[in-house]
Amino acid sequence: MNSPDSASPSPAELRRTALYSTLMQVPDGKVVTYGQLAELAGLGRAARWVGRTLSQLPEDTRLPWHRVLAAGGRISLPAGSPSGDEQRARLRGEGLSIVNNRVDIRRHGWRPIEHCG
Repeated sequence: MNSPDSASPSPAELRRTALYSTLMQVPDGKVVTYGQLAELAGLGRAARWVGRTLSQLPEDTRLPWHRVLAAGGRISLPAGSPSGDEQRARLRGEGLSIVNNRVDIRRHGWRPIEHCG
């Protein structure tokens, strides 16, 4: 009944796994952009796919989705929305300041090479 390939993950599952495992590495107090996360996960220029995929996470996810921002450190979720307010509260809770709806990406951007070893 099961073919030998039935246990193999689909390309979509492989992409999600690469995304999630990369996102789990972003440390407290650091942020990445959608595009940077896609690139680090080996997904090329898939920033919009990353955003769409993260928007579909279950509410009880343990993934640090709040550390993913739009280009230039801009918070893309609207202030006043439940998820936007939660993202801002989580980022502030990690010691990041938000000015004009942005996080200073030069100061708080995650550069994985600096966090290895």
